[in-house]
Amino acid sequence: MLAVETSRMRTIQLEYRRQGLRLGESIEMKVIVDLCVVPMGVGVSVSKYVAECQKVLQEAGLEHQLHAYGTNIEGEWDAVFAAIKRCHERVHAMGAPRITTSIKVGTRTDRDQTMQDKIDSVTDGNL
Repeated sequence: MLAVETSRMRTIQLEYRRQGLRLGESIEMKVIVDLCVVPMGVGVSVSKYVAECQKVLQEAGLEHQLHAYGTNIEGEWDAVFAAIKRCHERVHAMGAPRITTSIKVGTRTDRDQTMQDKIDSVTDGNL
């Protein structure tokens, strides 16, 4: 376990050096997020709220893919999380008194990886 942590720390330190930063400074980090925003107290159908969040993501210029139980989003960490905040603001503004959100987050420092890269790595390897 300690060897894995040490290796991971070396990888992070190399990324900081590559970006010309010192440990503790903020690095630019790409993220892939699986987002599920559920407005509460608005009835059974939530499609109009989901559509509003899709507008937020489009306005932010973020690559995203809607799926049956959420949305995958990719982009820079700060831009993605700012858009998630705007989704909450807009859904509340539409009258939802409560929102519960599930978020899964993935980052990599060893290379850039898109949502499509992840899909291709599965489908290309199994065909």
